[in-house]
Amino acid sequence: MTKITVLIANYNNGRFFKECFDSLLSQTLTDWEAIILDDASTDNSLELIRNITEKDSRFKIFTNDSNKGIGFTKRKLIELSGSEICGFLDPDDALISTALETVFNVHIQNPEVGLVYSNFVYCDDQLNKVRVHKAAQITALDEKYLNFNAEITSFATLKKSVYNKTSGIDPYLKIAEDKDWYMKMCEVAPVKYIDEDLYLYRVHKGGISNKSEDQAAFWHWVALIKMAERRGINIEEQFLESYVLRRKYDKEVTHNTNLKKQIKNSRWVKLGNMLGLCKFYKYL
Repeated sequence: MTKITVLIANYNNGRFFKECFDSLLSQTLTDWEAIILDDASTDNSLELIRNITEKDSRFKIFTNDSNKGIGFTKRKLIELSGSEICGFLDPDDALISTALETVFNVHIQNPEVGLVYSNFVYCDDQLNKVRVHKAAQITALDEKYLNFNAEITSFATLKKSVYNKTSGIDPYLKIAEDKDWYMKMCEVAPVKYIDEDLYLYRVHKGGISNKSEDQAAFWHWVALIKMAERRGINIEEQFLESYVLRRKYDKEVTHNTNLKKQIKNSRWVKLGNMLGLCKFYKYL
C-alpha cells in the first residue's frame, strides 16, 4: 500500500494537466499513487492525460461510461483509492513540492484527525500566483464549520477509515460537493488546519468551481440543508443572516410595507421558502 493517493477528477481539462503532472513528479514524498477518473470528457483530455502519464506506473486512469457529475466522480475516486490517506487535486491545478510530505506527516502525527487541509493560492490561467486564501482551524460545529468563507479548503486530505464513518460524498451534488463532505468529516472526527500554502488553484473560464455566484450559493445551501436534516437542526437563522438584512428585518419589517415587499420578492427568500427554510415567508 502506498503512503498517499492523489485523486484527480477530470472533465475537459486535459490541456492543463501537464503542470498538475509535473507538480506530482516534483514531490519530496515519492511513495504515492495518482488515480485519475475521467467523467466522459468531450474533448481530447483522455488522450492527452494518457500520453503524459504513460511512462509512470504510479498513475492509474479510469473512465465513467457517461457524464456523472463531480459528486459521483469524487465519491468513486475514494472507492478506487488504495491508500488509507488520500486527497483531491484538480487536473487544472498543482501542488507545491512539499505538499504530500507535509500532509502525510500531519496525518501520522495526529491519528485521531480525519481531515487535514491547508491554504491555497489563487493563480491566473497561466498558474501565476495572484493571492493567498487562508483557511481556518475548525474546533466546533459552529458557523465556521458551515464554510461560508472557505474556512476548510485545499489541499484537503482524508483518512478513509474516518471517511467511511460518514455517508460519503453525495453523488447528487453538482457543485459544493466539497462543502458537503467537509462538514461530514467535521461531524465524526477532529480536523486539522496546516497554515501553509500547499495548493495552486488556477482560475479560468472552464473551471468547475468558476460557476456563477448564484449557482455556487444554491448548491452550498443544498449541502447545508442536507446537513441540517442529518443533525436535526434549524438553519433558518443562518439563512437570514446570509441572504436577508436581518437587523433591518427585525427592526422594520412589521412597519415597513416596501421592505416587506422587497424581502418577499427576493429570489433567495423565495428559494428558502421553497426548500422549507423560511418559515416567516407566509407572514410577509
